[in-house]
Amino acid sequence: MRVFVTGTAGFIGYHLARRLLEEGHTVTGFDGFSDYYDVGLKRARHADLAGNPDFTPVEARLETPGALLAAVGRARPEIVVHLAAQAGVRHSLENPGAYVEANLVGTANLVEAVRAHPVRHLLFASTSSAYGGNTALPFRETDPAVTPLTLYAASKLAGEAMMHAYSHLFGIPTTAFRFFTVYGPWGRPDMALFLFTRKILAGEPIAVFAGGAAERDFTYVDDLVAAIRGLMDRPPPRPGDGEGPACPGDTLSPVAPFRLVNIGGGRPVRVDAMIDALERALGARAERILQPLPPGDVPRTEASTDLLRALIGGVPETPLRLGIPAFVAWYRGYYGA
Repeated sequence: MRVFVTGTAGFIGYHLARRLLEEGHTVTGFDGFSDYYDVGLKRARHADLAGNPDFTPVEARLETPGALLAAVGRARPEIVVHLAAQAGVRHSLENPGAYVEANLVGTANLVEAVRAHPVRHLLFASTSSAYGGNTALPFRETDPAVTPLTLYAASKLAGEAMMHAYSHLFGIPTTAFRFFTVYGPWGRPDMALFLFTRKILAGEPIAVFAGGAAERDFTYVDDLVAAIRGLMDRPPPRPGDGEGPACPGDTLSPVAPFRLVNIGGGRPVRVDAMIDALERALGARAERILQPLPPGDVPRTEASTDLLRALIGGVPETPLRLGIPAFVAWYRGYYGA
């Protein structure tokens, strides 16, 4: 199978590409190596993938006119997984233009490339931040998502809307999925687990928001990749094909071969409990400085998992007591800490 993955120098894209290559598929990896965080870490991820002859790297920016069109045209993929984006909830308060360029212009360029070179299935990475100000838990895919709290969340909602429009207009089978707090080896340095690990090992205090009472539906990266891999084999049917909903609450569009799916375990954990597990894995105590929840953050996330389970037969299962030591082992090995 020929797969085109955007963001293969990124955390999730790297892990997905590695799994696909291990399965024997050919992967074209598209990445612009933005300097939002350590480019050296991104280069190391791509270097690891480049050791496989079935991996073809393309270094270009999503927003560069014609770059995606040309790359998709050369690769002629059967599947496209669009993971590349300007990430980060808080960074969108500081540099909103990056989100407009990568997440709006870049996603528009991606769907135009797929329109010109049709594929069997297009998959798009969205975010649990799309639920915004919603308070009903767990977050269900059928819940209205009309109260984004950051430009990052708004840009991802816009991406979902673009995907649906192109799915309707050009018959592109499309799945959008919303991630819930992904962590694990090769993770992003701006995420809490990575930041906490670095600071605890350096003897620096960590900022703990909402007194540690905030809860997150943590998702281990291998579980996330397994879910994406399962969804790749389940393109949404076209309206009128005769295939019914996978379960009550399925998000199949009545006018397009389009579906929206949560990827999370549905088991929120308090942030202070996550820090406790990290301290045990590191063998060190953290100096915790309590701070209020910053703008754009929500007190709790929890995924409804009914649809994901109906589609692929399971949901993310790795508990923090296993996932955090795996991250710490990678961190110590990579940084010599």
